[in-house]
Amino acid sequence: MAHDANWFDICSLEEASQASIRRIKADNMEFAVSVKEARVGVISNACNHVGGPLGEGRLDGEYIVCPWHNWKFHRCTGVGEPGFEGDCVPAYPVKVENGRVFVDLNAATKRKRTPHAPHPLARRIQRAPGPLRLAGIATTVMDASNPRFSGSEHVLAHALKAASEVGVDTRLIRLNELKFRACEGYYSKSAHACTWPCSITQMDTNDQMDRIYEALVHWADVILVASPIRWGTASSLYFKMAERLNCVQNQITIANRVLIRNKVAGFIIVGGQDNIQAVAGQMLGFFAELGFIFPQFPFIAHSRGWSHEDMERNVDIVQHSNELAVGAAMLAKRCIELAKDLIARDEAPASIHRGGRKAHSLRTK
Repeated sequence: MAHDANWFDICSLEEASQASIRRIKADNMEFAVSVKEARVGVISNACNHVGGPLGEGRLDGEYIVCPWHNWKFHRCTGVGEPGFEGDCVPAYPVKVENGRVFVDLNAATKRKRTPHAPHPLARRIQRAPGPLRLAGIATTVMDASNPRFSGSEHVLAHALKAASEVGVDTRLIRLNELKFRACEGYYSKSAHACTWPCSITQMDTNDQMDRIYEALVHWADVILVASPIRWGTASSLYFKMAERLNCVQNQITIANRVLIRNKVAGFIIVGGQDNIQAVAGQMLGFFAELGFIFPQFPFIAHSRGWSHEDMERNVDIVQHSNELAVGAAMLAKRCIELAKDLIARDEAPASIHRGGRKAHSLRTK
């Protein structure tokens, strides 16, 4: 790459034309180079949002769409899409000579960032004063128009009732009532593309996963997650939620920032067939990675095994089981007592070296 006065040779026109948009690195600088109707546009490769690679994005008319979170910038001027013109990435004057693409580095436009109001979830994480708070999360999937009995949610109701009777604020969240998108795999593009708050929640005001984030990160001292057993594992909605919670754990990975402090988790598992320990093991492992603490005996469960597929009978047993009702109350009590102790001591770290990444540092370069 050679300098000619102010003009800097970044690539050949042939290389630039191999795709409508390309990420070009030249002399330790990175550019997003686009070609449309024989006109070459060159802007900075780094998106204003969290530095996503614009050169790996796509064209939407004259705008480059960032592949991380869909921010848009004009491919030639670097100006944000209509309504967001105050956000600009550097753009470069371009000339093409002898099959080479040159940019004038000295005449680049300035990067501008319009102040954006922070997402409500991005506020400082601190426990509000007041009584202990317990969030029950029901993960049963059912036809809302034709509801059926849910064993796991029924047992969870006993736990919430017991907590309420000892002065704990309770909140029931039914995942089946929330409309939220599945995780779209931004982490697979870059660890830094998986943000807190979740990039989907920031982009889509209709995404109701914010109810879960609010409860787990900001509101609750205790969470109880209730799930049926489906083909030997937790419900599909449980896993849809768990995938979206990756952004909570990822803060430990990329920023050494623990969002979950002094919080306790317990689990309720109910199924028509066995595999309780495998379901519980997955839940314990996952919520441990988020930073939750567990009481002694952190889950209760019910299953009648492979030889009892008579679901009507199973419903009757769960519905009228005093043992499960008492067991749920005792699980809630164990979690509440542990949460009281954790809050009083307030010793949980806000950062933890090598936490959540199996003792390996994260290398992003």
